[in-house]
Amino acid sequence: MRSESETPQSDNPFSIPVASRVRRLPPYLFGKINKLKYEKRVAGIDVIDLGMGNPTDPPDQLICDKLAEAVRDPRNHRYSVSNGIANLRKEVAARYQKRYGVQLDPNNEVIATIGSKEGFSHLCLALMGPGDTAIVPAPSFPVHVYAVVLASGNVIALDVRDPQQFLQNIAYTCEHLYPRPKVVVVNFPHNPSTTVIEPDFFVELVRLAKKYEFLVISDFAYADICYDGYFAPSFLATPGAKDVGVEFTTMSKSYSMAGWRIGFCTGNAEMVRALATIKGYYDYGIFQAIQIAAIVAMRHCDSLVENLAAEYQHRRDVLCEGLERLGWNVDRPKAGMFLWAKIPEPWSAMGSIDFSMKLLDEAGVAVSPGRGFGEDGEGYLRLALVENEQRLRQAVREIGRCTKKEPKAGAVG
Repeated sequence: MRSESETPQSDNPFSIPVASRVRRLPPYLFGKINKLKYEKRVAGIDVIDLGMGNPTDPPDQLICDKLAEAVRDPRNHRYSVSNGIANLRKEVAARYQKRYGVQLDPNNEVIATIGSKEGFSHLCLALMGPGDTAIVPAPSFPVHVYAVVLASGNVIALDVRDPQQFLQNIAYTCEHLYPRPKVVVVNFPHNPSTTVIEPDFFVELVRLAKKYEFLVISDFAYADICYDGYFAPSFLATPGAKDVGVEFTTMSKSYSMAGWRIGFCTGNAEMVRALATIKGYYDYGIFQAIQIAAIVAMRHCDSLVENLAAEYQHRRDVLCEGLERLGWNVDRPKAGMFLWAKIPEPWSAMGSIDFSMKLLDEAGVAVSPGRGFGEDGEGYLRLALVENEQRLRQAVREIGRCTKKEPKAGAVG
């Protein structure tokens, strides 16, 4: 267990007196890699980008056609409503009923968000303030930590790679911390570690939430990207879940609509109302044409979701087999769109940031260093399954060429 309430201070890059919440943010650890990636591309050098979970596959043509049709309707260019149009919220509720057997009131238990990241951040702002603490999973997707920090809250990051130990550590923290944590964030399938759980995990989480009176925020971004027959359970399908928490979903991954920025928060009516209150002050809602196209996607494109998951599974197998041939020890994930790969010897001594820089500089392959997800991510790389099979095989060849020779003594550390 590690407290992150004291966020490392960075040198203030501003010439104006910015708020303390901004000064609490540490240097962006992906910054050096992004800068080098940009410089290479400007110079005309090919980069195979496995660094970000940014889908390269287009949405179904039916979705795009509906967007184009809706754009031509002048009524859709006015301000929308910040919680999402009624038919969209009804469609979200219908999908939860069909897929998970969960009944949702579309008027009070569903709200549309500008991607799940925006919704999560604004919900933290609605729920947390100075002195409040959130438990988040570690290794940590950055927004799970820094949305809390920006809301002036404190963070306790607990290793999530053993889900039962994670639950025990939540209980231990609640017993020994005063005041008790106000929020517990869960994210399964987990980004970046790809850890998955079974429904009994959520049964125990709901029990703990009621016992220790904390709220639960479930980040369910990779709900539909599952492999080998695994089915990711919804937190809201657990008896009593709506009493204590909400769940965020997104159309970014399942429908390849990342740039469209549309997601949803569903569950506890009071938490949804708190988010709606914040959003009412911050935005006028999502472009209505996108909302209309999203309705068509959920209503008619289930086969797209299934086909996309099958494609990601194929890419997983291609990349895992290639790295295994190079001598890497890689666990095949059951869900998500990433590999979480341990850096092989003797390169592990270099550290994940420097090794990632080496792969980008010498192999032309961009990956995410594990250190970018906190101390618990050190020693690992996150590789996104967003490129096609040919590009993934090319990436493996270039990584193999780059690491063919062992590092010279003194070159790492």
